[in-house]
Amino acid sequence: MAADPGRPVLRVRGLSKRFGRALALDGLDLVVQPGEVVGLAGPNGAGKSVTFRILLGLVRPTAGVVELFGEPIKPGARALARVGALVDGPGFVPHLSGLDNLRLAWRLTGRPEAEAGLGPALELAGLGEAIRRPYRTYSHGMRYRLGLAQALLGRPDLLVLDEPATGLDPGHLRVVRAAVASAVERGATVLLSSHVLPEIESLCTHAAVLQQGRLVAAGRIADLVGPAAAVHLEVDDPDAATAVLSGLPGVCRVARAGDALGAVGEGLRPAALFAALDEAGVGVLAFRRGRTLEQAYLDLLETAGEPGSGRR
Repeated sequence: MAADPGRPVLRVRGLSKRFGRALALDGLDLVVQPGEVVGLAGPNGAGKSVTFRILLGLVRPTAGVVELFGEPIKPGARALARVGALVDGPGFVPHLSGLDNLRLAWRLTGRPEAEAGLGPALELAGLGEAIRRPYRTYSHGMRYRLGLAQALLGRPDLLVLDEPATGLDPGHLRVVRAAVASAVERGATVLLSSHVLPEIESLCTHAAVLQQGRLVAAGRIADLVGPAAAVHLEVDDPDAATAVLSGLPGVCRVARAGDALGAVGEGLRPAALFAALDEAGVGVLAFRRGRTLEQAYLDLLETAGEPGSGRR
């Protein structure tokens, strides 16, 4: 069943969750429309995973409402049959083959085998002949692929993936990207979480930034990144380059990751940056223009008073 184009796939209103004295979610509001690929971004402990567990009916909220396809969510809600999810990692029977595990998982849904779409799910997972081997022999990446195949069974209208980039090599990440693209192509909506911002930027159309259980910002990634200019450089002397760039007019911030630097400001001219670096004896190995979601995310957390940002 396709999502109703006139109704949100997911609507979260005033969602809060306490674990004892700890407040994991604090009045979260979020709307996900049909066909969107939405990434929940935030540091560890921001509330991403508990949000997923609540919308899947695994955890009861302290306050607030979650609606999937217009139906309030509770354990056993009919709308959950339209959701494919990989949260908390895959869980399978060790001595059964990957194929038998998938068949068992589908039988437990009580739905006809003809609705499983087992073939397409296996093709996207890309396990080949390994699908007939015992699950206990699988590597971490293969186990994730099998879990992804299970999430794709039944061609769900909403695909939910919690931290799909964590611990996977580039080959396995290509499988995740292909699965997301395939789901969107057939009209599904995708909701995923990650603290790996380049992955959200490459996979998603929209993002929602969480910090300490609160929504800091949400919208199209292009809107969140905004018009602020940035120049990204790889240099042969990062320490000297950071000092030079930080002192230039128009540069409001310099971010560093290894030998790579990002100079953020308004109306930056790469030629002026190169000239200043050359005068200081710093060689530029590569550069590109444009602000990234990661930079926008750090700016948002700083504005919201993320601990360690220098603001409260």
